[in-house]
Amino acid sequence: MSISAFIFDLDGVIVDTAKYHYLAWRKLANELGFEFTKEQNELFKGVSRKRCLEILLDIGGITATQDQFDKWMVEKNEDYLEYIEKMDESEILPDVPKVLDFLKERNIPIALGSASKNARPILEKVHLLSYFDAIVDGNDVTKAKPDPEVFLIAARKLKTAPEKCLVFEDAVAGIQAANNAKMLSVGIGHPDILSEAQYNFKDFTEMSIKFLTGLISK
Repeated sequence: MSISAFIFDLDGVIVDTAKYHYLAWRKLANELGFEFTKEQNELFKGVSRKRCLEILLDIGGITATQDQFDKWMVEKNEDYLEYIEKMDESEILPDVPKVLDFLKERNIPIALGSASKNARPILEKVHLLSYFDAIVDGNDVTKAKPDPEVFLIAARKLKTAPEKCLVFEDAVAGIQAANNAKMLSVGIGHPDILSEAQYNFKDFTEMSIKFLTGLISK
């Protein structure tokens, strides 16, 4: 069956905001009296902000009241927003515009399916918002990946059957969510880590127009 719609994750697929999440989480960890490493940050890929804070507190061995938890959630997000305020087109990952242009020229529906609650302002900052026919982010879902909710909502918004959708993802939980939605999954990153994806590319520079054409013309 040919692919009729494409769904992109945001962090690590379109832009690399993971580094800003890491800096904000590390700052909070340091304020709470412990270190937070880049290796530990890998646990946060594709995970909601609430779950990330729960993991962070587990790492630090810290127990929080609900008020403290809510305060730290806000504090981390404010620090993160300060970092992304400075974003521009230079933050777009290599050859992402090539793929978006290819799809747009052929009037193929495009959606964003991200756990980020800041997806819209980020896309605005890097001037890519106009490419997307639908945005589904952390404000629209109640279940985190690997639950397929975010991608199923995106498919509905694009008026496309899930099995005719393709998902670009850089996280294991995201690939699992795409597979759970019965969508074609394409891993952007290391193939050993994203081994559950149907296709793998290190980044979009490895993905040919021929590959994309083959998906939509079957």
